[in-house]
Amino acid sequence: MLFRFLVVLGIILLAEYYSYIAIRTAISSLPAATRTAIVITYFLLTAITWAGVLFFRSINWASMPHLLRNIYIAFTIGFIVGKVLILLVMLVDELRRLYQYLTRSQVPANTSPGSDVIPRSAFLSRLALLLGAGILTGFVYGITNRYRYKVRQLRLAFPSLPASFRGLKIVHISDIHTGSFDNHEAVAQGITQVMDQKPDLILFTGDLVNNHALEVDERYRQIFSRLKAPMGVYSVLGNHDYGDYTSWPSAEAKKANLDLLKKIQADMGWQLLMNEHILLQRGDEQIALMGIENWGAKGNFPKYGDMAKAHAGLNDKKVPFKILMSHDPSHWDAQVRTQYPDVNLTLSGHTHGMQFGIEIPGIKWSPIQYMYKQWGGLYTEGKQSLYVNRGFGFLGYPGRLGILPEITVLELV
Repeated sequence: MLFRFLVVLGIILLAEYYSYIAIRTAISSLPAATRTAIVITYFLLTAITWAGVLFFRSINWASMPHLLRNIYIAFTIGFIVGKVLILLVMLVDELRRLYQYLTRSQVPANTSPGSDVIPRSAFLSRLALLLGAGILTGFVYGITNRYRYKVRQLRLAFPSLPASFRGLKIVHISDIHTGSFDNHEAVAQGITQVMDQKPDLILFTGDLVNNHALEVDERYRQIFSRLKAPMGVYSVLGNHDYGDYTSWPSAEAKKANLDLLKKIQADMGWQLLMNEHILLQRGDEQIALMGIENWGAKGNFPKYGDMAKAHAGLNDKKVPFKILMSHDPSHWDAQVRTQYPDVNLTLSGHTHGMQFGIEIPGIKWSPIQYMYKQWGGLYTEGKQSLYVNRGFGFLGYPGRLGILPEITVLELV
């Protein structure tokens, strides 16, 4: 833990140092007064951003105007990520210098007098600043995408699917994080998009709230109550639903919060599956729907789930097709695939696609992939499939950059 902290601290300090060097190099030809103004502005912005990070828990974010809060958080994240990118570019120049030193290269760092070509160091400094500014601008722009829901439609073929269930349309949503929302109407539009798909079944894979059940106020309860499907609306708990990331006056208060969250879901017409399964029937045929509490194999996330309990009795019932709702996708590799090969389809969320990445034809990347092997979309191993929803809401960063909020439509064939 200490080693990890020291590594992160070292990266931050290096990023700050090289960002300052990049700015100083890039503005070296400007008048002295202009250089001074730029440097002072830079240090003020740096102080403001790090103040938000260091005193994050002490700031009453809810009392701030939503637009100001969102821009400030987006700017802070973009400013810090931009500096890390500047660090990477500047290290290229350091490696170039090191190579020249080791080989005692006689190639001059600067061009001859009168040349229109800028020195390499100045060029790399300006390139670093340009890339850093682009990242910063991107993160600020990303707050405009936080309610731009993307409907993703897939047809999944399973030989063991009973004939009566062929064509079953499932809408899968995850990670609502109600406490992060600041626009009831925009969320309502997202729910309208869900219902426009005319699903047979709606499945929600956890994290309805950030911490507190009362984040789901009366207006949001009315909005989420509009989720209806002929075969029902089912849900499971995610790691945030337990209230583990906030302080409670007592264990009883924490339990009361979770009990209230369960009641809210029931009042909205959602059936919460707590380490259990139900049988869905069409005609004379059945499939199983299992739902477990949060079970994470990464990042010290809690293991409340009990797969054995959820699966109990299914072998005796000889159900030919099984769907599992499990919030954390790391559960799939760690337990589902290895111990429960009869689970045909697992639905998860949790990662949000880190709300930042690139998804274009031929390129699918997000920093979250360095922690989660399965982080967004469809994954198949043998006869088993996993779908990871990129999240309906947002947490921390109040936006989406490259990874849009998702409504998944799965048609089983």
